Amino acid sequence: MNDHEKSHTVVVPAKLRNKEAEAQAEATADGVEGRTVLKGNLTKGNMYRTQSRESMTNALGRVREAAKRHRKMRFTALLHHVTIERLTNAYGKLRKRAAVGVDGVTWDEYGQRLEENIRELHGRIHQGGYRPQPSRRVFIEKADGSQRPLGIAAVEDKIVQRAMTEVLNAIYEEDFLGFCYGFRAGKSQHDALDALSTALYRKRVSWVLDADIRSFFDRVGHEWMQKFLEHRIGDQRVVRLILKWLKAGVMENGEWSESESGTPQGGTISPLLANIYLYYAFDTWAHQWRRTRARGEVAIVRFADDFIVGFEHRADAEQFQKELVERLRKFGLELHPDKTRLVEFGRYAAERRAKRGKGKPETFRFLGFVHICAENRKGWYQVRRMTDPKRMRRKLQEIRKELKRRCHDPVPDQGKWLRSVIRGFDQYHGIPGNIQALDAFRHGIFWLWRNALKRRSQRHRITIARMVRLSRQWFPRASIVHPWPDQRFDAKTQERNRMR
Repeated sequence: MNDHEKSHTVVVPAKLRNKEAEAQAEATADGVEGRTVLKGNLTKGNMYRTQSRESMTNALGRVREAAKRHRKMRFTALLHHVTIERLTNAYGKLRKRAAVGVDGVTWDEYGQRLEENIRELHGRIHQGGYRPQPSRRVFIEKADGSQRPLGIAAVEDKIVQRAMTEVLNAIYEEDFLGFCYGFRAGKSQHDALDALSTALYRKRVSWVLDADIRSFFDRVGHEWMQKFLEHRIGDQRVVRLILKWLKAGVMENGEWSESESGTPQGGTISPLLANIYLYYAFDTWAHQWRRTRARGEVAIVRFADDFIVGFEHRADAEQFQKELVERLRKFGLELHPDKTRLVEFGRYAAERRAKRGKGKPETFRFLGFVHICAENRKGWYQVRRMTDPKRMRRKLQEIRKELKRRCHDPVPDQGKWLRSVIRGFDQYHGIPGNIQALDAFRHGIFWLWRNALKRRSQRHRITIARMVRLSRQWFPRASIVHPWPDQRFDAKTQERNRMR
């Protein structure tokens, strides 16, 4: 039996079969620290003699089914799923106009000899000769004015990372808890927002912990990452490959620097690694805490390193926050002191604060929206969401700079571009109750465009009447494109509780 045939052999321990119910229990981070090794392989099936898209799907389907049935199984043969076909498909899914890495190779240039390049890359991966290149570091400005470092990988590294992400997702999508929404297939930012709004409305939430982990992607510990991976991944070739990406370092201004911790933002596999790290460092602990320690209801929604936790009792909220600090410190993480707040929020927040002689309930920000305790026209409690003013100002500043660059383009070309920008803004921010923000965004663009057109000539004739005609011609009408959050939440979950 050769190595390829061994990789498809079934190895399911008898103890796992006899104790299947016990194996369904969710693994905790404490279990990882004192890891119990359970060997296991994916179920064998009728494999095609020549690889095809259908055979790849079936193979990962068996991995997914094994991961679902045996929550403590370690998969000892995974690298063979990184096939030539999967690498080719990964190349096709990359952004064609993305920034280049340190090698300067573009998507088009790599594709000129695609079949030969992929075959040679596949050989190096399975023969142990693949060496990832350092990431090219660039900085983008954040909403608070600080700089966010991004690591731009080479095309070849992006291909391998995307293929490996597809393989690992077959396992970890069965492990991740329902309140984890960031960078997962079938889940989006609006799914997280829907779950949060539904929880704030339906559950007995009186206090909200708005938490943010400081510089999370820079503080991911490589040793802890390896331990977390080895809890499920017994194929050391896969573990070593991931560690190579983490330790490849970065290139900045032509100088290489070693990466002793962290995972570069911008890497294809970084979001998955972040979810794995936080699954063991936060998710399993928080889920266990609310089941065993909390006196009242607790609702959790996490998107990447930003998470919101709602509590029925203030004592629970304060105790959770205190223990969370210690929990994160254990894994080299810490809460951002300026972005982490405990806010009184919920159905009775306004009434209780009024009795204490305080003003309106505080608000909190999550995924670009400000969440507000409000009332509808009938006087009933409602969670109102409006676009974060800081995010809108930042977007308008970007548009102003781009209009300056496009200053001498024909007016119709500018109008078409602005129409696409407005539609993109509406696709994210067009939620019920946010029509005023959509109108304000158009109003801001109206004046930015007028000022840009006026600068084209000292003898301009850009009157208000003309700008009104241009805006009517090119600006789409403000409209709500998203349904009410509880309606979509119930439709997607079929009224099953996904706030677990």
